[in-house]
Amino acid sequence: MSEPTDEQIRETLDSLYRVESGRILATLIRLLGDFDLAEEAMHEAFAAALNAWPKSGVPGNPRPWLISTARFKAIDTLRRRTRLERTLDASQDELRRHLEAQLSAAQSSNEEDSLEDAFEDALEDDRLRLIFTCCHPLLPPEARVALTLREVCGLTTEEIAKAFLITPRTLAQRIVRAKAKIRETPIPYEVPSPEELPERLGAVLRVIYLVFNEGYSAAAGREVTRAELTGEAIRLGRLLAELQPEPEVLGLLALMLLQESRRAARTSPTGELILLEHQDRSRWGREPISEGLSLLERALKSHRFGPYTIQAAIAAVHAQAESVAATDWREIVWLYDRLLGIMPSPVVELNRAVAIAERDGPAAGLALIDALLEQGELANYYLAHSARADLYRRLGRTAEARSSYEKALALTQQEPERQFLRERIRQLG
Repeated sequence: MSEPTDEQIRETLDSLYRVESGRILATLIRLLGDFDLAEEAMHEAFAAALNAWPKSGVPGNPRPWLISTARFKAIDTLRRRTRLERTLDASQDELRRHLEAQLSAAQSSNEEDSLEDAFEDALEDDRLRLIFTCCHPLLPPEARVALTLREVCGLTTEEIAKAFLITPRTLAQRIVRAKAKIRETPIPYEVPSPEELPERLGAVLRVIYLVFNEGYSAAAGREVTRAELTGEAIRLGRLLAELQPEPEVLGLLALMLLQESRRAARTSPTGELILLEHQDRSRWGREPISEGLSLLERALKSHRFGPYTIQAAIAAVHAQAESVAATDWREIVWLYDRLLGIMPSPVVELNRAVAIAERDGPAAGLALIDALLEQGELANYYLAHSARADLYRRLGRTAEARSSYEKALALTQQEPERQFLRERIRQLG
Protein backbone atom coordinates (compact mmCIF):
# COMPACT_ATOMS: atom_id res chain seq x y z
CA MET A 1 0.00 0.00 0.00
CA SER A 2 1.38 3.42 -0.94
CA GLU A 3 2.16 6.04 1.68
CA PRO A 4 -0.49 8.78 2.06
CA THR A 5 0.28 12.01 0.26
CA ASP A 6 0.59 15.37 1.98
CA GLU A 7 -2.81 16.28 0.56
CA GLN A 8 -4.38 13.12 2.01
CA ILE A 9 -2.78 13.88 5.40
CA ARG A 10 -4.24 17.39 5.26
CA GLU A 11 -7.69 16.01 4.40
CA THR A 12 -7.44 13.54 7.29
CA LEU A 13 -6.53 16.32 9.68
CA ASP A 14 -9.32 18.55 8.37
CA SER A 15 -11.78 15.71 8.97
CA LEU A 16 -10.37 15.04 12.44
CA TYR A 17 -10.63 18.72 13.30
CA ARG A 18 -14.27 18.91 12.21
CA VAL A 19 -15.30 15.77 14.06
CA GLU A 20 -12.94 15.55 17.05
CA SER A 21 -11.70 19.03 17.91
CA GLY A 22 -14.58 19.66 20.32
CA ARG A 23 -13.83 16.52 22.32
CA ILE A 24 -10.10 17.11 22.21
CA LEU A 25 -10.50 20.68 23.40
CA ALA A 26 -12.85 19.62 26.21
CA THR A 27 -10.33 17.05 27.44
CA LEU A 28 -7.50 19.57 27.25
CA ILE A 29 -9.49 22.09 29.26
CA ARG A 30 -9.96 19.41 31.94
CA LEU A 31 -6.24 18.62 31.87
CA LEU A 32 -4.98 22.20 31.66
CA GLY A 33 -7.67 24.12 33.50
CA ASP A 34 -7.38 27.07 31.10
CA PHE A 35 -9.52 27.74 28.01
CA ASP A 36 -7.01 29.84 26.12
CA LEU A 37 -4.01 27.63 26.89
CA ALA A 38 -5.99 24.54 25.84
CA GLU A 39 -7.12 26.14 22.58
CA GLU A 40 -3.60 27.29 21.71
CA ALA A 41 -2.13 23.89 22.57
CA MET A 42 -4.72 22.06 20.47
CA HIS A 43 -4.01 24.18 17.39
CA GLU A 44 -0.25 23.65 17.87
CA ALA A 45 -0.84 19.89 18.09
CA PHE A 46 -2.74 19.85 14.80
CA ALA A 47 0.06 21.89 13.22
CA ALA A 48 2.61 19.42 14.60
CA ALA A 49 0.63 16.53 13.10
CA LEU A 50 0.70 18.24 9.71
CA ASN A 51 4.50 18.22 9.89
CA ALA A 52 5.01 14.81 11.52
CA TRP A 53 2.45 12.49 9.98
CA PRO A 54 3.70 12.66 6.36
CA LYS A 55 6.97 11.17 7.67
CA SER A 56 5.77 8.89 10.49
CA GLY A 57 2.32 8.01 9.17
CA VAL A 58 -1.08 8.64 10.70
CA PRO A 59 -1.31 7.00 14.14
CA GLY A 60 -3.77 4.16 14.50
CA ASN A 61 -5.50 6.18 17.21
CA PRO A 62 -4.92 9.84 16.37
CA ARG A 63 -6.99 11.46 19.14
CA PRO A 64 -4.71 10.42 22.07
CA TRP A 65 -1.67 11.40 19.93
CA LEU A 66 -3.11 14.90 19.51
CA ILE A 67 -3.98 15.23 23.20
CA SER A 68 -0.55 14.05 24.33
CA THR A 69 1.18 16.38 21.86
CA ALA A 70 -0.99 19.28 23.00
CA ARG A 71 0.05 18.71 26.61
CA PHE A 72 3.70 18.88 25.59
CA LYS A 73 2.93 22.08 23.68
CA ALA A 74 1.23 23.55 26.75
CA ILE A 75 4.32 22.86 28.86
CA ASP A 76 6.49 24.48 26.18
CA THR A 77 4.20 27.52 26.20
CA LEU A 78 4.44 27.89 29.99
CA ARG A 79 8.25 27.51 29.88
CA ARG A 80 8.44 30.08 27.08
CA ARG A 81 6.40 32.55 29.09
CA THR A 82 8.79 32.05 31.98
CA ARG A 83 11.80 32.89 29.79
CA LEU A 84 10.17 35.88 28.09
CA GLU A 85 8.52 37.44 31.11
CA ARG A 86 11.08 36.23 33.67
CA THR A 87 8.14 35.58 35.94
CA LEU A 88 5.34 33.09 36.21
CA ASP A 89 2.51 33.33 38.73
CA ALA A 90 2.23 30.55 41.28
CA SER A 91 -0.82 28.92 39.68
CA GLN A 92 0.84 28.65 36.27
CA ASP A 93 4.04 27.31 37.76
CA GLU A 94 1.99 24.73 39.68
CA LEU A 95 0.18 23.81 36.46
CA ARG A 96 3.47 23.35 34.59
CA ARG A 97 4.83 21.07 37.33
CA HIS A 98 1.58 19.09 37.41
CA LEU A 99 1.63 18.59 33.63
CA GLU A 100 5.24 17.47 33.69
CA ALA A 101 4.41 14.94 36.41
CA GLN A 102 1.42 13.70 34.38
CA LEU A 103 3.54 13.18 31.30
CA SER A 104 6.23 11.33 33.24
CA ALA A 105 3.61 8.98 34.66
CA ALA A 106 2.01 8.50 31.25
CA GLN A 107 5.32 7.58 29.66
CA SER A 108 5.71 4.71 32.13
CA SER A 109 2.21 3.36 31.41
CA ASN A 110 0.03 2.77 28.36
CA GLU A 111 -1.17 6.34 27.83
CA GLU A 112 -3.18 5.58 24.69
CA ASP A 113 -5.35 2.97 26.42
CA SER A 114 -5.94 5.17 29.46
CA LEU A 115 -7.02 8.07 27.28
CA GLU A 116 -9.41 5.88 25.30
CA ASP A 117 -10.92 4.56 28.53
CA ALA A 118 -11.54 8.13 29.64
CA PHE A 119 -13.29 8.96 26.36
CA GLU A 120 -15.63 6.01 26.66
CA ASP A 121 -16.76 6.87 30.20
CA ALA A 122 -20.15 8.36 29.32
CA LEU A 123 -21.17 9.75 32.70
CA GLU A 124 -17.81 11.51 33.01
CA ASP A 125 -17.89 12.80 29.45
CA ASP A 126 -15.57 15.76 29.01
CA ARG A 127 -17.86 17.65 26.65
CA LEU A 128 -20.86 17.31 28.95
CA ARG A 129 -18.71 18.51 31.84
CA LEU A 130 -17.54 21.44 29.74
CA ILE A 131 -21.11 22.37 28.79
CA PHE A 132 -22.05 22.58 32.48
CA THR A 133 -19.00 24.73 33.13
CA CYS A 134 -19.94 27.09 30.32
CA CYS A 135 -23.57 27.18 31.53
CA HIS A 136 -22.72 28.08 35.12
CA PRO A 137 -25.33 30.43 36.71
CA LEU A 138 -22.63 32.99 37.54
CA LEU A 139 -22.27 33.67 33.81
CA PRO A 140 -24.81 35.89 32.00
CA PRO A 141 -27.35 33.80 30.04
CA GLU A 142 -26.27 35.09 26.63
CA ALA A 143 -22.61 34.38 27.47
CA ARG A 144 -23.38 30.80 28.53
CA VAL A 145 -24.82 29.88 25.16
CA ALA A 146 -22.22 31.79 23.13
CA LEU A 147 -19.28 30.28 25.02
CA THR A 148 -20.61 26.74 24.77
CA LEU A 149 -21.35 26.97 21.06
CA ARG A 150 -17.86 28.35 20.44
CA GLU A 151 -15.74 26.22 22.76
CA VAL A 152 -17.67 22.96 23.01
CA CYS A 153 -19.21 22.69 19.57
CA GLY A 154 -16.69 24.50 17.42
CA LEU A 155 -19.08 26.93 15.73
CA THR A 156 -17.34 30.03 14.43
CA THR A 157 -17.87 33.44 15.95
CA GLU A 158 -19.61 34.50 12.73
CA GLU A 159 -22.04 31.53 12.83
CA ILE A 160 -23.00 32.21 16.45
CA ALA A 161 -23.32 35.96 15.87
CA LYS A 162 -25.68 35.27 13.00
CA ALA A 163 -27.82 33.06 15.23
CA PHE A 164 -28.00 35.79 17.87
CA LEU A 165 -28.51 38.59 15.30
CA ILE A 166 -25.54 40.53 16.69
CA THR A 167 -22.13 41.52 15.31
CA PRO A 168 -19.18 39.10 15.52
CA ARG A 169 -17.26 41.68 17.54
CA THR A 170 -19.98 41.87 20.21
CA LEU A 171 -20.13 38.10 20.33
CA ALA A 172 -16.34 37.81 20.68
CA GLN A 173 -16.38 40.25 23.61
CA ARG A 174 -19.00 38.14 25.37
CA ILE A 175 -16.82 35.05 25.00
CA VAL A 176 -13.69 36.81 26.29
CA ARG A 177 -15.57 38.11 29.35
CA ALA A 178 -17.05 34.67 30.05
CA LYS A 179 -13.63 32.99 29.91
CA ALA A 180 -12.23 35.60 32.29
CA LYS A 181 -15.10 35.00 34.71
CA ILE A 182 -14.49 31.24 34.69
CA ARG A 183 -10.76 31.76 35.29
CA GLU A 184 -11.03 34.42 37.97
CA THR A 185 -13.95 33.05 40.04
CA PRO A 186 -12.88 30.17 39.56
CA ILE A 187 -15.80 28.15 38.19
CA PRO A 188 -15.22 24.38 38.62
CA TYR A 189 -15.00 22.09 35.61
CA GLU A 190 -17.51 19.44 36.63
CA VAL A 191 -21.02 18.05 36.24
CA PRO A 192 -23.02 19.63 39.09
CA SER A 193 -24.48 17.70 41.99
CA PRO A 194 -28.17 16.62 41.82
CA GLU A 195 -29.06 19.54 44.10
CA GLU A 196 -27.40 22.07 41.75
CA LEU A 197 -28.64 20.55 38.51
CA PRO A 198 -32.14 22.14 38.17
CA GLU A 199 -30.87 25.73 38.00
CA ARG A 200 -28.29 24.76 35.36
CA LEU A 201 -30.54 22.59 33.20
CA GLY A 202 -32.38 25.29 31.23
CA ALA A 203 -29.24 26.84 29.77
CA VAL A 204 -27.78 23.42 28.92
CA LEU A 205 -30.96 22.36 27.11
CA ARG A 206 -30.97 25.60 25.14
CA VAL A 207 -27.36 25.11 24.10
CA ILE A 208 -27.94 21.53 22.94
CA TYR A 209 -31.02 22.67 21.01
CA LEU A 210 -29.14 25.48 19.28
CA VAL A 211 -26.35 23.08 18.31
CA PHE A 212 -28.93 20.72 16.84
CA ASN A 213 -30.64 23.54 14.94
CA GLU A 214 -27.37 24.65 13.35
CA GLY A 215 -26.81 21.06 12.23
CA TYR A 216 -30.41 20.55 11.09
CA SER A 217 -30.41 23.68 8.95
CA ALA A 218 -26.93 25.12 8.51
CA ALA A 219 -26.74 28.91 8.62
CA ALA A 220 -24.42 29.02 5.62
CA GLY A 221 -22.45 26.84 3.24
CA ARG A 222 -23.06 24.21 0.58
CA GLU A 223 -24.93 21.67 2.72
CA VAL A 224 -28.47 21.79 4.08
CA THR A 225 -27.46 19.81 7.17
CA ARG A 226 -24.33 19.24 9.24
CA ALA A 227 -24.63 15.64 10.43
CA GLU A 228 -21.73 15.96 12.86
CA LEU A 229 -23.60 18.68 14.78
CA THR A 230 -26.99 16.95 14.89
CA GLY A 231 -25.24 13.73 15.88
CA GLU A 232 -23.29 15.49 18.62
CA ALA A 233 -26.41 17.23 19.96
CA ILE A 234 -28.28 13.90 20.11
CA ARG A 235 -25.29 12.24 21.82
CA LEU A 236 -25.20 14.98 24.44
CA GLY A 237 -28.97 14.73 24.85
CA ARG A 238 -28.63 11.01 25.58
CA LEU A 239 -25.90 11.65 28.16
CA LEU A 240 -28.04 14.28 29.84
CA ALA A 241 -31.06 11.96 29.85
CA GLU A 242 -28.96 9.30 31.61
CA LEU A 243 -27.78 11.84 34.15
CA GLN A 244 -31.12 13.57 34.73
CA PRO A 245 -34.19 12.02 33.05
CA GLU A 246 -36.36 15.08 33.60
CA PRO A 247 -39.42 15.46 31.31
CA GLU A 248 -37.93 18.37 29.33
CA VAL A 249 -34.66 16.48 28.82
CA LEU A 250 -36.67 13.57 27.41
CA GLY A 251 -38.77 16.01 25.38
CA LEU A 252 -35.72 17.64 23.81
CA LEU A 253 -34.17 14.29 22.95
CA ALA A 254 -37.50 13.18 21.43
CA LEU A 255 -37.69 16.40 19.39
CA MET A 256 -34.17 15.98 18.02
CA LEU A 257 -34.72 12.32 17.10
CA LEU A 258 -38.02 13.04 15.34
CA GLN A 259 -36.49 15.91 13.37
CA GLU A 260 -33.33 13.98 12.54
CA SER A 261 -35.43 11.08 11.23
CA ARG A 262 -36.20 13.19 8.12
CA ARG A 263 -32.60 14.06 7.23
CA ALA A 264 -32.14 11.56 4.39
CA ALA A 265 -35.32 12.79 2.69
CA ARG A 266 -34.60 16.50 2.95
CA THR A 267 -32.17 16.68 0.03
CA SER A 268 -31.93 15.07 -3.40
CA PRO A 269 -28.93 12.86 -4.36
CA THR A 270 -27.37 15.99 -5.91
CA GLY A 271 -27.94 18.14 -2.81
CA GLU A 272 -31.09 20.11 -3.73
CA LEU A 273 -33.45 21.04 -0.92
CA ILE A 274 -36.72 19.05 -0.73
CA LEU A 275 -39.58 20.62 1.22
CA LEU A 276 -41.70 18.61 3.65
CA GLU A 277 -44.63 18.35 1.22
CA HIS A 278 -42.46 16.66 -1.43
CA GLN A 279 -40.37 14.38 0.78
CA ASP A 280 -40.42 10.63 0.27
CA ARG A 281 -41.65 9.59 3.70
CA SER A 282 -40.51 6.01 3.16
CA ARG A 283 -36.99 7.42 3.61
CA TRP A 284 -37.77 8.78 7.08
CA GLY A 285 -35.90 6.82 9.74
CA ARG A 286 -38.29 4.44 11.51
CA GLU A 287 -35.96 3.74 14.45
CA PRO A 288 -35.48 7.39 15.52
CA ILE A 289 -39.22 7.98 15.06
CA SER A 290 -40.07 4.99 17.27
CA GLU A 291 -37.57 6.05 19.93
CA GLY A 292 -38.71 9.68 19.75
CA LEU A 293 -42.38 8.72 20.19
CA SER A 294 -41.51 6.53 23.18
CA LEU A 295 -39.55 9.35 24.85
CA LEU A 296 -42.36 11.81 24.11
CA GLU A 297 -44.89 9.51 25.75
CA ARG A 298 -42.74 9.35 28.90
CA ALA A 299 -42.40 13.15 28.98
CA LEU A 300 -46.13 13.76 28.46
CA LYS A 301 -47.11 11.35 31.23
CA SER A 302 -45.25 13.52 33.76
CA HIS A 303 -47.58 16.53 33.22
CA ARG A 304 -44.51 18.68 34.01
CA PHE A 305 -43.31 19.25 30.48
CA GLY A 306 -42.41 22.49 28.72
CA PRO A 307 -41.63 23.94 25.28
CA TYR A 308 -39.31 21.18 24.04
CA THR A 309 -41.92 18.50 24.75
CA ILE A 310 -44.62 20.51 22.96
CA GLN A 311 -42.35 20.96 19.94
CA ALA A 312 -41.68 17.21 20.02
CA ALA A 313 -45.44 16.64 20.01
CA ILE A 314 -45.72 18.82 16.88
CA ALA A 315 -42.93 16.82 15.23
CA ALA A 316 -44.73 13.62 16.22
CA VAL A 317 -47.90 14.69 14.37
CA HIS A 318 -45.80 15.10 11.21
CA ALA A 319 -43.96 11.83 11.81
CA GLN A 320 -47.21 9.85 12.06
CA ALA A 321 -48.91 11.41 9.02
CA GLU A 322 -48.77 9.64 5.67
CA SER A 323 -48.65 12.95 3.76
CA VAL A 324 -49.01 16.71 4.18
CA ALA A 325 -52.68 16.42 3.19
CA ALA A 326 -53.27 13.73 5.82
CA THR A 327 -51.57 15.77 8.57
CA ASP A 328 -53.79 16.82 11.51
CA TRP A 329 -53.27 20.57 11.10
CA ARG A 330 -55.91 21.36 13.73
CA GLU A 331 -53.83 19.48 16.29
CA ILE A 332 -50.67 21.28 15.16
CA VAL A 333 -52.30 24.72 15.46
CA TRP A 334 -53.62 23.77 18.93
CA LEU A 335 -50.11 22.72 19.99
CA TYR A 336 -48.63 25.99 18.66
CA ASP A 337 -51.23 27.87 20.72
CA ARG A 338 -50.02 26.00 23.83
CA LEU A 339 -46.40 26.68 22.88
CA LEU A 340 -47.04 30.41 22.49
CA GLY A 341 -48.58 30.42 25.94
CA ILE A 342 -45.34 29.29 27.60
CA MET A 343 -42.73 30.49 25.10
CA PRO A 344 -43.89 33.62 23.21
CA SER A 345 -41.72 34.12 20.13
CA PRO A 346 -42.14 35.67 16.66
CA VAL A 347 -40.66 32.50 15.13
CA VAL A 348 -43.27 30.36 16.91
CA GLU A 349 -45.95 32.78 15.64
CA LEU A 350 -44.57 32.38 12.12
CA ASN A 351 -44.72 28.58 12.35
CA ARG A 352 -48.26 28.83 13.70
CA ALA A 353 -49.22 31.07 10.76
CA VAL A 354 -47.89 28.46 8.31
CA ALA A 355 -49.94 25.77 10.07
CA ILE A 356 -53.05 27.99 9.91
CA ALA A 357 -52.46 28.44 6.17
CA GLU A 358 -52.62 24.65 5.84
CA ARG A 359 -55.73 24.43 8.01
CA ASP A 360 -57.69 27.48 6.81
CA GLY A 361 -56.11 28.35 3.47
CA PRO A 362 -53.23 30.58 2.28
CA ALA A 363 -55.10 33.89 2.72
CA ALA A 364 -55.56 33.28 6.45
CA GLY A 365 -51.88 32.45 6.92
CA LEU A 366 -50.75 35.37 4.77
CA ALA A 367 -52.65 37.90 6.91
CA LEU A 368 -50.83 36.65 10.01
CA ILE A 369 -47.39 36.70 8.35
CA ASP A 370 -47.99 40.23 7.01
CA ALA A 371 -48.83 41.40 10.53
CA LEU A 372 -45.70 39.72 11.92
CA LEU A 373 -43.43 41.34 9.33
CA GLU A 374 -44.96 44.74 10.03
CA GLN A 375 -43.82 44.40 13.66
CA GLY A 376 -40.22 44.33 12.40
CA GLU A 377 -38.68 41.53 14.49
CA LEU A 378 -38.60 39.12 11.55
CA ALA A 379 -37.56 41.69 8.94
CA ASN A 380 -34.18 39.95 8.42
CA TYR A 381 -35.43 36.39 8.88
CA TYR A 382 -35.38 34.82 5.45
CA LEU A 383 -37.84 32.05 6.32
CA ALA A 384 -40.53 34.65 7.03
CA HIS A 385 -40.13 36.13 3.54
CA SER A 386 -39.92 32.66 1.99
CA ALA A 387 -43.15 31.56 3.73
CA ARG A 388 -44.87 34.77 2.67
CA ALA A 389 -43.71 34.25 -0.92
CA ASP A 390 -45.08 30.72 -0.97
CA LEU A 391 -48.51 31.89 0.17
CA TYR A 392 -48.52 34.68 -2.45
CA ARG A 393 -47.61 32.02 -5.05
CA ARG A 394 -50.45 29.76 -3.96
CA LEU A 395 -52.85 32.72 -4.23
CA GLY A 396 -51.64 33.50 -7.76
CA ARG A 397 -50.16 36.88 -6.75
CA THR A 398 -47.03 36.43 -8.85
CA ALA A 399 -45.44 39.90 -8.53
CA GLU A 400 -45.65 39.88 -4.72
CA ALA A 401 -44.41 36.29 -4.63
CA ARG A 402 -41.36 37.19 -6.73
CA SER A 403 -40.57 40.21 -4.52
CA SER A 404 -40.75 38.13 -1.33
CA TYR A 405 -38.65 35.31 -2.81
CA GLU A 406 -36.02 37.88 -3.80
CA LYS A 407 -35.96 39.27 -0.24
CA ALA A 408 -35.51 35.77 1.14
CA LEU A 409 -32.74 35.09 -1.38
CA ALA A 410 -30.87 38.21 -0.28
CA LEU A 411 -31.02 37.12 3.37
CA THR A 412 -29.86 33.48 3.24
CA GLN A 413 -26.27 32.26 2.91
CA GLN A 414 -27.04 28.54 2.59
CA GLU A 415 -26.42 27.49 -0.99
CA PRO A 416 -29.17 24.83 -1.33
CA GLU A 417 -31.69 27.36 0.01
CA ARG A 418 -30.44 29.90 -2.51
CA GLN A 419 -30.76 27.38 -5.35
CA PHE A 420 -34.29 26.53 -4.24
CA LEU A 421 -35.31 30.20 -4.10
CA ARG A 422 -33.76 30.93 -7.51
CA GLU A 423 -35.73 28.03 -8.98
CA ARG A 424 -38.97 29.30 -7.44
CA ILE A 425 -38.31 32.75 -8.94
CA ARG A 426 -37.59 31.14 -12.31
CA GLN A 427 -40.82 29.16 -12.16
CA LEU A 428 -42.78 32.37 -11.64
CA GLY A 429 -41.66 33.42 -15.13
